[in-house]
Amino acid sequence: MTRPLRKRFGQHLLSNPNTINNIVKVIHPKKDDRLVEIGPGRGAISVPILKNVGNLYAIEIDRDIAREVAEQCKNIGELEIHLGDVLGFDFHKLANQNNPVRIFGNLPYNISTPLLFHLLKFSDCIIDMHFMLQKEVVDRITALVGDSNYSRLSIMIQASYKVESLFDISPSEFTPPPKVNSSFMRLKPTDKFQNQIKDKIIFAKLVETAFQQRRKTIKNSLSKVATEEQLTKANIRPIQRPQEISIQQYITLSNELALLTSQSTRLGN
Repeated sequence: MTRPLRKRFGQHLLSNPNTINNIVKVIHPKKDDRLVEIGPGRGAISVPILKNVGNLYAIEIDRDIAREVAEQCKNIGELEIHLGDVLGFDFHKLANQNNPVRIFGNLPYNISTPLLFHLLKFSDCIIDMHFMLQKEVVDRITALVGDSNYSRLSIMIQASYKVESLFDISPSEFTPPPKVNSSFMRLKPTDKFQNQIKDKIIFAKLVETAFQQRRKTIKNSLSKVATEEQLTKANIRPIQRPQEISIQQYITLSNELALLTSQSTRLGN
């Protein structure tokens, strides 16, 4: 007997076969791929992927669902399920320099944003990621500077990945139907910005601080971490709002702050 989904896990399982086929085509799995699925559910995407490649890793928090998908896939291919919370999962365990991973999944809406930030730690071992997310989240991820959706999430993800919204999915294509629209997207690691960032911790903290008070001017929101002179040096006007400042400008400012921190450390020694 199929058990009802648990609301606390934010589970909405895709049930439209045409959309499932489109997702598999977009992922384009190949025999040598090291594929990892986050939240396989009852195997709607796992099964066709396994038919293509023969083996698959999956991360699932729900024990009952894990048993169901394992049973569903047992005669199709090799499915290795890691039972637990993906927010604490170390993706380096499944990858190395010679075997980077490709990650995909229908991400639970209630953890999608913290999960995306968690995955930033593993961009060095990822080929690409394909996710179904709440459309609102995808709009924020892909937003450009000046857009009302441009946010901390936009900057941090785009600083590490090339992002692309592929197609939208209506609530009627899920069981149970969510109250929001969804989008399917691709994220692919890029060095465009990563090679420029001198201190990733300082960069991340700077962006986080700026958007804690996004309605204030950048001069005020960063008053405790950067001077007007430092803002101007990064080609940032003190009267701009956080959402009006480009990724490149945030990087330039964070590098200036990192340089000063380094100099202070050397002087202290």
